[in-house]
Amino acid sequence: MSRRKFLGWIGAAGLGSAVGKSALAGGGKHFEGYPDSFGVLHDITLCVGCRSCEAACARVNELPAPEKPFTDLTVLNEKRRTTAKTFTVVNKYAIDGRKAPLFRKNQCNHCLEPACASACFVRAFQKTKTGAVVYDPSVCVGCRYCMIACPFEIPTYEYDEPLTPRVMKCTMCYPRVMEGKLPGCVEACPKEALIFGKRKELLKIARERFRKYPGRYVDHIYGETEMGGTSWLYISGVPFSQIGMREDLGVTPAPELTSGALSAVPVVVGLWPVLLMGIYAISKRKEIIFNQEREAPAHETAAPAPAEEDL
Repeated sequence: MSRRKFLGWIGAAGLGSAVGKSALAGGGKHFEGYPDSFGVLHDITLCVGCRSCEAACARVNELPAPEKPFTDLTVLNEKRRTTAKTFTVVNKYAIDGRKAPLFRKNQCNHCLEPACASACFVRAFQKTKTGAVVYDPSVCVGCRYCMIACPFEIPTYEYDEPLTPRVMKCTMCYPRVMEGKLPGCVEACPKEALIFGKRKELLKIARERFRKYPGRYVDHIYGETEMGGTSWLYISGVPFSQIGMREDLGVTPAPELTSGALSAVPVVVGLWPVLLMGIYAISKRKEIIFNQEREAPAHETAAPAPAEEDL
């Protein structure tokens, strides 16, 4: 295959894909979540930063032990984010006017309309009826669009895994929930700062706490509408921006925001096989030419000796 022919194929594939359909995940209909899906309510006013949730998460997901033990609370002095080996972290926040710091647990929020799923053109992510967003590494091609798309910067990648790297994030303990068990973090929380249940019931519990304890909470349930809604919900005694949570996300689901960008995804899908085949063909042609030149008699390939009169 010549380079010119390969580029011609690329052009043809690109043209054909450009006139194709938009990404299915970027549909215009708003999905309000499965009616009986589960979620977790995090009452930040009750969290004491004990890291029991972190330890439980590592245990039930069989994650490697951290450099410092979970009983070492000095790690709370630094701002941490989730990693490929840590699905959840608790961070500490010093608030002006408050003597005691506040603590907030961070993990995948399991959006009702997940940005990671809408960005994934091989559908490695799926929003399940339980509310959990699960991941299938067997179909993942490692493009990491999900990491770019997530407004909460949660998915991470196994960069140190040379053979089969995966995208890693909290699963809301999907396997345990399917067995009728609580998520590990919820089960381990000694202060009941985490409540697992049906999302619609969690919203009622949050509003009841607003009514029962006037002045304790900011009158807003974070996650009820952010990015179209999430399965993890939060209530707090201070504005959410003061505890590191974005308040500029709006209420529009991610698929509606990314539908334009994702319309290019069919182009990628169309080009990818052509690109790989072209690279293979060009490499193969170079190999054939190299072998032919190596096997050819020396007198056919050697440069002609200069004539005596030229000397």
